[in-house]
Amino acid sequence: MASKLLMLTIFVFDLIAFGLAIAAERRRSTAKIKQDGEDDYSYCVYDSDIATGFGVGAFLFLMLSQIIIMVASRCFCCGKALRPGGSRACAVLLLIICWVAFFIAEVCLLAGSVRNAYHTKHRRSYLTSDKHISCETLRKGVFAAGAAFIFFTSILSQFYYVTYAKARGGPMPYGGEAGVGMAAYK
Repeated sequence: MASKLLMLTIFVFDLIAFGLAIAAERRRSTAKIKQDGEDDYSYCVYDSDIATGFGVGAFLFLMLSQIIIMVASRCFCCGKALRPGGSRACAVLLLIICWVAFFIAEVCLLAGSVRNAYHTKHRRSYLTSDKHISCETLRKGVFAAGAAFIFFTSILSQFYYVTYAKARGGPMPYGGEAGVGMAAYK
């Protein structure tokens, strides 16, 4: 039987990661073009950089959740063999899909955090160039995509653990002789 305490812990960590990813999306850095006092140069001024911290926090909570679920299930690497059947096949399939969704979520969160922390500080003079400067910011939806894949990872890891526990639980079928051996007594 699947451990309800473990499933609750994983759910809480995934919920925290999801909330941090949504908060990171809402608090992405924005920039405004400012001019210096003499109006010769313009430069970018960025607001708060808290979304980077939220993204890294979501990254770490999701990673912790995945580590806990893989340690609890021994990631199919260690321990006794699972019972053959549909539960084992489903657990293998869910394990693979869970890792793919986890990887995509982690890439979105990490790339969003790095890109959100990057601030251009280029200054251009109006005297030498008529080009406007570009204040690069993170595109909308990167942290939201990470949050969506956190949600998918959470659901898949819960189903994976339940099917793993179902395939692992119960006695293994006996492969030997079903009858009682009789021999001549001398």
